[in-house]
Amino acid sequence: MSNNAKAQRQKLLQALRQKPLSTLEARRELDILHPAARVQELKATGHHIITHWSEEPSECGELHRVARYVLLSTGV
Repeated sequence: MSNNAKAQRQKLLQALRQKPLSTLEARRELDILHPAARVQELKATGHHIITHWSEEPSECGELHRVARYVLLSTGV
């Protein structure tokens, strides 16, 4: 399976249709290293995604300010 930008956008959109997803979850669960870029690309195609900011621990236990993305509606 490809992991190019298009495939990453598809994986991310499919996951966001199920539940909100944080940057750390997208990296860990979907193997998307730069989720913010994929979210911006999805927004540019008409998907209404909002960002909530929170502090979450990384796998090392350190707190980081991370985005949690919520899909409100899909694009055309």
